[in-house]
Amino acid sequence: MIPAPQSDSTRLITPTMLVLWLVLATVPLWIARVGLYPYLGIEILIWSLYALAFNLVLGTAGLPSFGHGAYFGIGAYAFGLCQFNVVANLWICLVAAFAVAGLAGALVALFISHRRGIYYAFMTIAFGQIFWTLAIKSHKVTGGEDGLLKIARLPADFGFASFDLAGNVAFYYFVLIVFGIAVIALWRLVHSPYGRAIAAIKQSETRAAHLGYNVWLYKASIFALSAAISGFAGGLFAMAQLAAFPDVMSLHQSGYVVMMTLVGGGLVSFWGPVIGVFLFLIARDVIGAMTNAWMLYFGLLFIAVVLFRPEGVAGAIMATWQNRSLNSMRQQGGTALRLLFGGGRWR
Repeated sequence: MIPAPQSDSTRLITPTMLVLWLVLATVPLWIARVGLYPYLGIEILIWSLYALAFNLVLGTAGLPSFGHGAYFGIGAYAFGLCQFNVVANLWICLVAAFAVAGLAGALVALFISHRRGIYYAFMTIAFGQIFWTLAIKSHKVTGGEDGLLKIARLPADFGFASFDLAGNVAFYYFVLIVFGIAVIALWRLVHSPYGRAIAAIKQSETRAAHLGYNVWLYKASIFALSAAISGFAGGLFAMAQLAAFPDVMSLHQSGYVVMMTLVGGGLVSFWGPVIGVFLFLIARDVIGAMTNAWMLYFGLLFIAVVLFRPEGVAGAIMATWQNRSLNSMRQQGGTALRLLFGGGRWR
C-alpha cells in the first residue's frame, strides 16, 4: 500500500524552509555587491522573527495588537540590564529578554483578554504607551531618551567551544541559526492542536466556547507567548544595535510591524510577515537613499494593498498559483476528453 503524500503542515521542515535558509545563507556573499549594507541582512532576520511572533496574535488569533513594540523594546532592555547587572552570558541574557517580555505580555493579557475588537486594540495601545513612557522616564534604569548604551555582542559559549559574534558576518550566521530554529518551532505551534484551537477562536469566539475551549485562557496564552518571542527578538536587536532605545517601543514603531505583516500577507500565510519585512526594509534602504520621503511610497503601497489585495503579497501569490493550477487542470481535462472522444469511437 502506497502511503499518502505528507502535507507541509505535518512536516517538521518544509521545502519552503530549506529554500529560504539556503538563500539566506548566501546573503553575506552578495549583499554588498548589489549596493546594500551587510548589516541589512541582520535586520531582516531579526525583524522577520519579530513579525512572525507578532503574527501569532494578529494572523493566527485574529487579535489586533497595536502596541507590540513595547515587548520588543522590553526584551532589548532586559538583555542589556541583565548583561550589566546580573551576568555577561549570552544565553542567560537572551532567556531574560524572553522571560521579562513574556511576563509583561502575561500581565497585559490578564487585563485585555476578556475584550475583543476595537476595545482590545485600544487597550494594547494604552499598555504599549505606558511601557514606552516608563522607559523614557526611568532614566536611572533605562538611560531615558538616550537609551541603554554600550551593550556588547557576547560570545556564543557552548562550553566545549566559544564563538566571537563581534563581527557582522559571524553575528549574521548566529541570528540565522536562531531564526531557523524559531521558524521550525513557530511552524509546528501554528499547525499543532493548540494552534488549531487558536484559529478556531479567530473564526468565532462564541462557537469555540460552546465547543469547550477556554477562550480567555487561549487568548491570554497566545498574547504572552507572542510578547515573549518578540522580546527575544528585541534581545537580538539590542546585540545588533549595541544599545537599547525607547523609540522601538513607540506607537509608530509598533505600527511598522503591523504594516509589514499586512502588506506581506500575514493574515493568510505563515510566510507573509517575512515577505513584508523584506519589502519594508528594502524600501527603506533603496528608496530612502534617493529621498527622505520613502515612507510616503511605502504608505501608498500599503493603501493599494488594503484596497485591492487585502490578503497581501503572499495572498496574491497564492491566488495566482491556484488560478494557474486550476487552468492547468482544466486544460488537462479538456485534452483527455478530446483524446477519448475526439476520434468519434472508442479505442
